[in-house]
Amino acid sequence: MSGLCSPMDEAALRQLGPLELAHVGDGVYELLVRTHLARRANARVGRLHREAVAYVSAPAQAAALERLTPHLSEEERQVCHRGRNAHVHGCPAGCAPAQYHAATALEALFGWLWLGGQTRRIEELFAVVLEERDHAS
Repeated sequence: MSGLCSPMDEAALRQLGPLELAHVGDGVYELLVRTHLARRANARVGRLHREAVAYVSAPAQAAALERLTPHLSEEERQVCHRGRNAHVHGCPAGCAPAQYHAATALEALFGWLWLGGQTRRIEELFAVVLEERDHAS
C-alpha cells in the first residue's frame, strides 16, 4: 500500500470519475483557502469562516475557474470538461446550475492535480486565483 500523500499512478488516476476527483478537490481547494486566510491575518474564527465561504461557494469557484481557464493546459481543460459535464444531483440554493457545474469542474481539476502529485501546479494555479481575485476586488 502506498502512502496517502503519494501520487497515484496515471492508470489509476484515469479510472476515477469526475465526481470522485471533485470530492478530493473540494477538500484540497478548501484547505488552500483556509491556509491562505490563516497566513494573511490574525482573525477570529467566525470571520475566517465567512471569508472562506466567500472563496469556496459555487459562484466564487465558478469565477475562479473562469479566471484560470486561459492558464490551463489541454489536459487540464479536459479534466475540467469532465467535471463540468458530470451528472450532479441537485444544486445548492443561491447559485445557478451553470455555476455549480463550473465549481465541480474546478474541484475536479484540483482533485486530479492533488492525486497526481502535482503540488507545484496546484500552487501556481491557486496563486493565479488569488492574484486575479485581489485585482478584481
